[in-house]
Amino acid sequence: MRTMLERLTEAQNAHDAVRMATCFAEDYASAQPVHPGRTFTGRAQVLTNWTAVFAGVPDFRGELLASSVDGATEWGEFDWQGRHTDGSPFAMRGVIILTVRDDLIAAARLYMEPVDRSGGDIEAAVQELYRPTSGPSD
Repeated sequence: MRTMLERLTEAQNAHDAVRMATCFAEDYASAQPVHPGRTFTGRAQVLTNWTAVFAGVPDFRGELLASSVDGATEWGEFDWQGRHTDGSPFAMRGVIILTVRDDLIAAARLYMEPVDRSGGDIEAAVQELYRPTSGPSD
């Protein structure tokens, strides 16, 4: 039997927003902990969101890189790619954690972020994120 994450990825790759929405409970609760203002409830918003995704990235392609199932909880690591209608690249990667109830997605926590191809290295990232006052050799 396919996992909910596999079914969801199949619907994404079919570019079928209606099919995607039918994977979700009417009272679905979505959270994006890194972006708390993006929280929403309901299957209708899923349909609205994915209709926009497929319109903006007509060649959207999702890949489920790894997954785990523990009872009603499914964890998945995703790679989403494609091109926007203007030809510019689209790429997001991250993790989604689902709660499944009655064979529908009842809740999800999304940790999906745009891929940053701007360069830089780990040392620059540490400086920017943590702003240490001295290095390890000081």
